[in-house]
Amino acid sequence: METQDRANRLMELLQNYTHFGFMAVSLGYYETLMSCSGSSTSSELNEQEKTLAGISPGLIRMSIGYSGALEQKWTQLEKALSKLQLH
Repeated sequence: METQDRANRLMELLQNYTHFGFMAVSLGYYETLMSCSGSSTSSELNEQEKTLAGISPGLIRMSIGYSGALEQKWTQLEKALSKLQLH
């Protein structure tokens, strides 16, 4: 998503607008979870280490859960991305 701000806005839309999943640091759960890796799970790395690992400030990590069909998740993701582009 290029920036942490855009990543956070998309995750907020996914959670609250389309009900795609939940924002969380830990991705071990049966529901769909997502986090902005650069500011959460990889926050112990310095900027050079993040760059070498391919972790950009706007990288969103997702763990797709068991609930909901794949087509439903895809539609929810597209809906949130479309709304984000409008703002």
